[in-house]
Amino acid sequence: MSSTRLPPVALTLKQFMRRQQVLLLYRRVLRAIRQVPNERDRKYLENWAREEFQRNKSATEEDTIRMMITQGNLQLKELEKTLNLAKA
Repeated sequence: MSSTRLPPVALTLKQFMRRQQVLLLYRRVLRAIRQVPNERDRKYLENWAREEFQRNKSATEEDTIRMMITQGNLQLKELEKTLNLAKA
């Protein structure tokens, strides 16, 4: 079975930077989730994060993407705050 690759798509600098922001957010979310002590909760959150990013990967509207990144950062901060409280 061979996989066919699509030709590379030229991105503007703005699109490239936005994509980098999304990847950074995704990595930060997964790193935070790794600190969840309960394995079942950790798996649930990993699946949730993957599905959310996958579901929204086709978004192209700049304002929508910016809003989703902002919302994702807020949710990440809440998760980090909760994890820090659990450790204390």
